[in-house]
Amino acid sequence: MSSPVTAGTSVLDRYFHITERGSTTAREIRGGIVTFLTMAYIIVLNPIILLGGTDIDGELLAGGDGAQIAAATALVAGVLTILMGVVANFPLALATGLGLNAFVTYSVASQMTWADAMGLVVIEGLIIFALVLTGFRKAVFNAVPPQLKVAIAVGIGLFLTIIGLVDAGFVRSTSIAVPPIQIGIGNQLQGWPVAVFCFGLALMVALYARRVPGAILISILVTTVVAIVVEAVADIGPTFVDPATTNPTGWNLNVPALPDEVVAVPDLGLLGEFSLLGSWEHASVVTVCLLIFTLLISDFFDTMGTMTAIGEEAGLLDEDGRPPHTQRILLVDSVAAAAGGAAGVSSNTSYIESAAGVAEGARTGLASVVTGLLFLAATFVAPVVTVIPNEAAVPALVLVGFLMMQQVKGIDWDDLEIALPAFLTIVLMPFTYSISVGIGAGFVSYAFLKLVRGKVAEVHPLLWVVAALFVVYFAINPLTDWLT
Repeated sequence: MSSPVTAGTSVLDRYFHITERGSTTAREIRGGIVTFLTMAYIIVLNPIILLGGTDIDGELLAGGDGAQIAAATALVAGVLTILMGVVANFPLALATGLGLNAFVTYSVASQMTWADAMGLVVIEGLIIFALVLTGFRKAVFNAVPPQLKVAIAVGIGLFLTIIGLVDAGFVRSTSIAVPPIQIGIGNQLQGWPVAVFCFGLALMVALYARRVPGAILISILVTTVVAIVVEAVADIGPTFVDPATTNPTGWNLNVPALPDEVVAVPDLGLLGEFSLLGSWEHASVVTVCLLIFTLLISDFFDTMGTMTAIGEEAGLLDEDGRPPHTQRILLVDSVAAAAGGAAGVSSNTSYIESAAGVAEGARTGLASVVTGLLFLAATFVAPVVTVIPNEAAVPALVLVGFLMMQQVKGIDWDDLEIALPAFLTIVLMPFTYSISVGIGAGFVSYAFLKLVRGKVAEVHPLLWVVAALFVVYFAINPLTDWLT
């Protein structure tokens, strides 16, 4: 008779197909932890972004209570990530979407109340949910040529790399036209936080090169300890001291220090603060529809690119570039969009940082369950989460960018009709800081090249529809001015 431990492990193995996918329970747990560590910043960053603007009445979200926003952010991320693991059995984590939260703050809430703005997010999520149930979203995904899916994965790899380098302060804006970015400050690396990042990246690469199990997790934890010591000795402080004061050589987000308290009771008062129909009273029908359309396009295609990249990195895609349980993945993601709005923290979406967990060995939904549980725990132990600085976590994004870049060999660079769209997809993601823009440029250019070469029949009808929608998306501002 097997022991209870063996029986429990067997149940996990059968449900999540751990052995079948060439993984182990230990690797899934490590992968889940790494994914959490690389995206836990959203608990701190989301309140900062959502409190960066006021609504039409001049009110701050949650009355300016960042703790409420942080607690709701962690709660929704935890529940939906667990749902992704249990329902879709895919190593993909979800949380409030960056870019989408800024759009809600500065473009949506400025024209209505916060409750109305979050109501639009709920509507957008419900529309995506309906598109999933009808099979439209999956059909669009299946209509994309396999090599273009590879380009999406490679582009996301470069996107991750630039995110990591920028968040670490290794690459910075110059605030001038030419050159727009540079290394460090004045083309020189300055400050202890950047040095900590470089140490963490070197340690991670060394451990990975020597095939040390848990290389990414070990390096994040060791680098965090180093960062705590550096901060204790040098008293560096954050980059943004207050709205009027900056410290260019400070820590980007979290200041690494031992917390004063470990456990704090979360305030979940923001949940349910949304209004489905209030927006129509403050803005015209055309304006509301265009705002929903913009949210919809970003959510719809960001996830398509993310799940493709994660599936490719994990070796889970079939011969047509489709991950297992595609419909379930898209279903959970659509629920997440609406749930984020209902919780008052903006649309939740799939996170490409999940690739860090995949690089650590995650191959199943068990890793997502682990990540989700850690997010739920973070609602109570947020002080501990703030110990890990960005500079210790983002080296994982650079390493993952390298791993995903290796897929570029799967593109036929001698075929102009796929090579040029692939090129635009790859370069525009990091250059515009947007997955959707890269995907849109790839789709539009692919359809255009087929058109000018007289090969219209080779393009799936749905791809023509999507390309047309992206043309509208790229021209959204002049269209808005014209229609309103």
